[in-house]
Amino acid sequence: MSIRDELKSALITLSPDVRRFEELALEVFQYQYAQNPLYRQYADSLGKQPANVKRVEKIPFLPIEFFKSHTVTTGFTEPQMIFESSGTTSSQTSRHAVSDLALYEMLSRKTFEQMYSPLSDYHIFALLPSYLERNNSSLVYMVQNFIYYSYSRFSGFFLDNTEEMVQKMLAAAGDQRKILLVGVTFGLLDLLENESLARKIRTLSDRLIVMETGGMKGRRKEMIREELHAILTAGFGVETIHSEYGMTELLSQGYSKGHGVFHLPPFMKVLLREINDPFTYLPHFPIGHKPEELRQRTGGINVIDLANIDSCSFIETKDLGVYTEDYTGFRVVGRFDNSDIRGCNLLLA
Repeated sequence: MSIRDELKSALITLSPDVRRFEELALEVFQYQYAQNPLYRQYADSLGKQPANVKRVEKIPFLPIEFFKSHTVTTGFTEPQMIFESSGTTSSQTSRHAVSDLALYEMLSRKTFEQMYSPLSDYHIFALLPSYLERNNSSLVYMVQNFIYYSYSRFSGFFLDNTEEMVQKMLAAAGDQRKILLVGVTFGLLDLLENESLARKIRTLSDRLIVMETGGMKGRRKEMIREELHAILTAGFGVETIHSEYGMTELLSQGYSKGHGVFHLPPFMKVLLREINDPFTYLPHFPIGHKPEELRQRTGGINVIDLANIDSCSFIETKDLGVYTEDYTGFRVVGRFDNSDIRGCNLLLA
């Protein structure tokens, strides 16, 4: 068995064990340093080689902008699909070459079912207009996989045909399954503007889960999460709004069941870096021992995604976040501005 296959096997069976996660993360770093020329060049520019990286906090995180300017791949496996982020005609999009779609499908299902329940417990209605207009969206690919494994004749994607979607949602209410409405933010808001349809959906509120995937895509004014979720909970008649945290450049996802608190699968971890120093992390303290002045500090989100074995598992994003009080989850509170993240220009020539 190759090192790549051994690492994949290990992450598939990974349990929530902090020590084992750190061991595996260091193994993945060593593998990607050896097999990813771009990542190795970036790590070398920072003086970060496997010989002097003995803790997870010392692993270099690749700025996410590299996915716009370079092909970020580890090893020599041909990609089965290239996912691409959304963007305007004036912006450069990120591209993620995925070499193992079966792994992506399996781990995304496993993550959802561990945090919720088997997909066969749901009728899934996907309101993802901006994503459906493209044919290389990782979100659409994942939800399509979910729909297949829901084994529901009602599940499906809907673009502008929201009346048909609502009729199918009402028809699906004849059994005991839950109804999962997955929608891009502006699509959910557009749906609520049709009061007749919104009223019908509210009759399903006792079994309805509304999951927003973020993004106004230039269709509406951006708003803070609390304002958005207040509108959505009132409009759909539900107590909380669920959310998905994922991105084109990652292979894994986190989920929030309400109040914007995201939790991650065992093969994924978030570290918050200092806003003005991308190589220093916000300190961790045991529960009940955190100094008052350090509570709820905002930091830049670095993501470890061990499933991203054929690309890069250590990504410095442009999201801003805070830890929850008990460090079991995190919230996304904003974004850096459009300026390049410090250090990113080291290799962008």
